[in-house]
Amino acid sequence: MQVRSIIFICLLSITSFFPAFANEQKIIKDLKEGGKLILIRHSEAPGTGDPANFNLNDCKTQRNLSAEGIEQAKRIGEFFKKNNIPFEKVYSSEYCRCKDTARNAFKDFETFSGLNSTFADPSKTPAYIKKTKEFIEKLDKNKNYIFVAHHTTIEGLANKFANSGEMIIVDRSYKVISTFKVN
Repeated sequence: MQVRSIIFICLLSITSFFPAFANEQKIIKDLKEGGKLILIRHSEAPGTGDPANFNLNDCKTQRNLSAEGIEQAKRIGEFFKKNNIPFEKVYSSEYCRCKDTARNAFKDFETFSGLNSTFADPSKTPAYIKKTKEFIEKLDKNKNYIFVAHHTTIEGLANKFANSGEMIIVDRSYKVISTFKVN
């Protein structure tokens, strides 16, 4: 009886691996086709929002990546490199946790203020989303672009919540193609 239980558990473990593997392979295939927007929420940064003394130009006044967040960002970059996934450019929010995610994952990036968080003032979200969509409209539609941002921005663009370090992959009409989190 015990042997059957062990075999059953092993088979269950193996079969649960295949859907995740198949999903990852589909994502890689989709990204290699080009023309996708890869919206990445910054890696793990403990807490919510930013402290009262927040200053965009001073990382010491902001929520920053944890050690796990730094490692998570590196794994994101390794995923793109290992799978030869092409992208034209990486854009990041001006917040330190996003810049650090972009830097640890991809090294080279540019900041774009339209990706900044609106958590403290949600009334700014429509203007930020409009600005970001206008910016994206000018980019080459056949290339992949990576945007490292906050859940407020990603949700505004894709109508989908992203966890820390999660990728929301959308087409140019902002339709969600898939979501993915590198382990």
